[in-house]
Amino acid sequence: MHLRSVLALIAPALFVMTACTTTVAGTPTNGDTVVTKDPDGQGGVDPSFVHNTDGGTIDRLAATVVTDVKQFWDETFPTAFDDQWEDLDGGYYSVDTADDDAKAPPCTRRASDVEGNAFYCPTEDVIAWDRAALLPVLKEKFGEAAVMFVLAHEMGHAVQRRTGLTIDEQRDNPEKYPTILIEAQADCYAGAFVRWVADGKAGHLKISKDRLDTAMEALVMFRDPVGTEQSDQDAHGDAFDRVSAFQDGYDQGLGLCKDMSLENRTFTQRGFLSADDEERGGNLPFETLLTTITPDLEAFYKTTVTGMGKQWVTPSVKTSDAAPECAKTDQGPIAYCPESREIDVATGDELPRLHTEIGDFATGTILASRFSMAALASIGKPLDGEEAQRALLCLTGAYTGMLITRQEGFALSPGDLDEAIQVLLRFDYPGRDAEGGAVPTGFDRVALFRTGALQGVTACEL
Repeated sequence: MHLRSVLALIAPALFVMTACTTTVAGTPTNGDTVVTKDPDGQGGVDPSFVHNTDGGTIDRLAATVVTDVKQFWDETFPTAFDDQWEDLDGGYYSVDTADDDAKAPPCTRRASDVEGNAFYCPTEDVIAWDRAALLPVLKEKFGEAAVMFVLAHEMGHAVQRRTGLTIDEQRDNPEKYPTILIEAQADCYAGAFVRWVADGKAGHLKISKDRLDTAMEALVMFRDPVGTEQSDQDAHGDAFDRVSAFQDGYDQGLGLCKDMSLENRTFTQRGFLSADDEERGGNLPFETLLTTITPDLEAFYKTTVTGMGKQWVTPSVKTSDAAPECAKTDQGPIAYCPESREIDVATGDELPRLHTEIGDFATGTILASRFSMAALASIGKPLDGEEAQRALLCLTGAYTGMLITRQEGFALSPGDLDEAIQVLLRFDYPGRDAEGGAVPTGFDRVALFRTGALQGVTACEL
């Protein structure tokens, strides 16, 4: 977060290859496979069509994903683009970056150039991936679905080339085709593919929505460094932008993806707001955040409630080392107490840890959700059940969305929206109702939050 006195996102290589990954960190998964059809009983499709494959488990998974992505475009490309899909002329390359003598794929000088990466190279029409230091780490940290995401994204760049977005056109029209837009469209295409898999149409893959949460964290890890400007020629987007593009493709399909442009796309990535903001990495200390965000929350929700012709009842905010005691059920580390119109903040362990591990707006998002519950109470809406859970997330998004364009006072720092996405994916606290129930999947929690953030309170159906 940023508090300012009212007074006072391989760059040249973009045209050689689109490299779309980064250092990976995450949480272990249960290892459930996304492969549902295994023709020879060895873990997926025979990868012999992949150049330089070792025939191992990782390349079998990659070959299975590629096979189904090709099937998807074989089936959907003619309708979407009035043309037939053509497979990659240059093919697919697996790279063992752990072997100093490994062959370099096209568009690179040495195998090590691919370390930790996957890319599409338009000049040679190839896709390559690191089978040593990328795909196995994705599988371990985020599950096999993350491998699906990455390779579907790279194929999205091949789609762009087949639909007329040439290297020269992108180079000559950077204002019309900035990198962040190109990457968002590829994320959107990946989302449309994953929805096709979830709908049971794939030949070899399967996935359910509750499996998407952990895999979507891979998109969070692939975000640009905090403070990257969206105009940067390397910009791929912050976590909010990347998750948004993926979800839009998943929910709305290829029609939205293919028509994506700067005129109809909102990007939230921004640079640091001041030297002090940059020095703090965009984060306020825990106690400072609580002190400064509370009056801002009060003002926003008062305006929201009174704008509906209702009387806003300002909740008192109390802090304690102990878990919230006023709520009858577990709302998490911050609870709204309907009887006393009080918000209890547990400052003992978990909340400060989330603040440190994720960032200050993890705290801000949870606290805003309790103010959202106070708003529901003020306008006479239910505080428990699905309607309340959805409204809490949407209203919390609406408050956050108001901060996106704010230039003075309490404003979002770069990374804050990413912190909101992370806490929504990993925890259900921001959507817990007065009885402790919540929207079950992070995918849906993020989607409801995004609705409020991008469309405002009127989209929350109060």
